[in-house]
Amino acid sequence: MLKTLRQIASIGIVSEPPPQADESLRLRDGLQDDIRAVLGRALCIRHIDAGSCNGCELEIHALNNPLYNLEGLGIRFVASPRHADLLLVTGPVSKHMEVALRRTYSATPDPKLVVAIGDCGCTGGIFGESYASCGRVSNVIPVDVAVPGCPPSPTRILQGILAALARSPATVAAATGEQP
Repeated sequence: MLKTLRQIASIGIVSEPPPQADESLRLRDGLQDDIRAVLGRALCIRHIDAGSCNGCELEIHALNNPLYNLEGLGIRFVASPRHADLLLVTGPVSKHMEVALRRTYSATPDPKLVVAIGDCGCTGGIFGESYASCGRVSNVIPVDVAVPGCPPSPTRILQGILAALARSPATVAAATGEQP
């Protein structure tokens, strides 16, 4: 230990130069500012599985991992539709989930956004419309943005969420300076 301390005293403290600023951090700060300007808080999402195979759910869960860090962008998932700004719906709407999806939609406060995820949510997928399936999400509730793919990547899902936010009436009002 004494040898190490003598070496530190003779050489001094040697450290690496600081790293360069990361531009992605500036983008994240700008996105957080945009979300707060529109909503005044974080964007709250309620996920609804209307009858999917869970492929899209795995990609949605990936949005919360450290690579995508959805919470760091000011976007979070909530357990109640009463706290949600956006509904993220996966799968073809099964007949058993039709009433639940309508109730969830009506419980979400205005202005509400809906994003349909995956081929099944956008078109009904291989299930289509049948005795057990209502088909795509837009057959049951209005959809603002559809994100195709089987399953779509987390990046595509995030792009769909941001596209819905950009089309939001509150966003348009904030950009023009009017009241929503």
